Amino acid sequence: MKNKEYNSAYILCITLVATLGGLLFGYDTAVISGAEKGIEGFFRQSNANFEYTTFLHGITAASALIGCVIGGFISGFFAQLLGRRNSLRFASVLFFLSALGSYCPEFLFFEKNLPTSNLLIAFNMYRILGGIGVGLASAIVPMYIAEIAPSKIRGTLVSCNQFAIIFGMLVVYFVNYLILGDHKNPFVDEITKVYTVPDQWTILYGWRYMFGSEAYVAAVFCFLLFFVPKTPRYLVMIRQDEKALSILSKINGKETAKQILSDIKATVQVKNEKLFTYGVTVIVIGIFLSVFQQAIGINAVLYYAPRMFQNAGAEGGGMLQTVIMGIVNIVFTAVAIFTVDKFGRKPLLLIGSIGMAAGAFAVAVCDSIGLQGIIPVMSIIVYAAFFMMSWGPICWVLISEIFPNTIRGQAVAIAVAFQWIFNFIVSSTFPPLYDFSPMIAYGLYGIMCIFAFVFVWKWVPETKGKTLEDMNKLWAKR
Repeated sequence: MKNKEYNSAYILCITLVATLGGLLFGYDTAVISGAEKGIEGFFRQSNANFEYTTFLHGITAASALIGCVIGGFISGFFAQLLGRRNSLRFASVLFFLSALGSYCPEFLFFEKNLPTSNLLIAFNMYRILGGIGVGLASAIVPMYIAEIAPSKIRGTLVSCNQFAIIFGMLVVYFVNYLILGDHKNPFVDEITKVYTVPDQWTILYGWRYMFGSEAYVAAVFCFLLFFVPKTPRYLVMIRQDEKALSILSKINGKETAKQILSDIKATVQVKNEKLFTYGVTVIVIGIFLSVFQQAIGINAVLYYAPRMFQNAGAEGGGMLQTVIMGIVNIVFTAVAIFTVDKFGRKPLLLIGSIGMAAGAFAVAVCDSIGLQGIIPVMSIIVYAAFFMMSWGPICWVLISEIFPNTIRGQAVAIAVAFQWIFNFIVSSTFPPLYDFSPMIAYGLYGIMCIFAFVFVWKWVPETKGKTLEDMNKLWAKR
């Protein structure tokens, strides 16, 4: 490690493995964007024994988020009981089982291709199972990376998880696009308002292949997790100082590792600190970071992108434009990765809030005047792009680092649970709200972007360059 402050290659390998959890997070949550029309067509077939309403479709499309809330709530318990790494192993198993179950929800108990209310429940249970994996990964992957990374590059490395999330979304957008191929999704004719089923293959098989494709990635993630270490901070908390020093030495060199270990022990020795030891403010800020990341409406775009692009006048049913948006999202997430440790967290959040507000209000205006085509399509993409260079990665960076060591597991779990609760609220209410008025939907999200700007400006502290141990000092002063 000559002339280096840390072992870049070792840290990068660990980060790449961990961020596969982020990739699966993105894959699992975005796969519904390509599959939701096929699912709707499947459960609206003439041989169904119940009426599949728009409300039920909204719940079905967002059902994985119920699991995400559960996973978020229990992530702190798992992080403390099993450790960060083993919790990720458990999440990978849930991803795998959910992918196979969603591919064939009839397994063992139901007749194939016969849509019933019980089959709908079974499908949603498999999606919830995957959601629990997402909830665990969403909390623990940033925590794992933050506890491994040197402070000077922590923001960059944690932001790589958001890059992996968006890359996972891009991959599944592309996979969905390839699976659909020349086949056509069901749709509601805008003139006759009649539900049209142009391609039975999409209804019977297309959505199954989309969900099943996730199993391959989940299996690779589970395998690679057997080659990464536990985090030094967790090892110190369970009194395994020698192992912690060994890992810190591989990352930072022996001399620096000894100092870091000393700092960690100084903050972890009060292991039994209660959640509000450092006051209510830090917990509230963590919660509101999560709430605003969802209340600004981004997942309504990510989950229903093809439908929205189609309604905005895009050609080809909106699937190609969704892939293009995924590529743009990757580029703008890279902007955050390369600037978060240079410019800081707050400036990116403030810029992103304004950019998102502009994009959301533009879409609302286009809808109010009946304008379709390139302008509303580009406005949606601009809205998503500004999220990807700000609230997408930076929220996770802040949540992983603002809490003191001794309460991090509990506090992150609470913040992430609130994030998924509001994700579910936004995603499940979007279909009826969008059907009622796209202008009101996007206008509401634009207003929330303005509120988010004010919140960050007034309340969120800058954490650039600070060690995780500095967080104890920061909040102890408040």
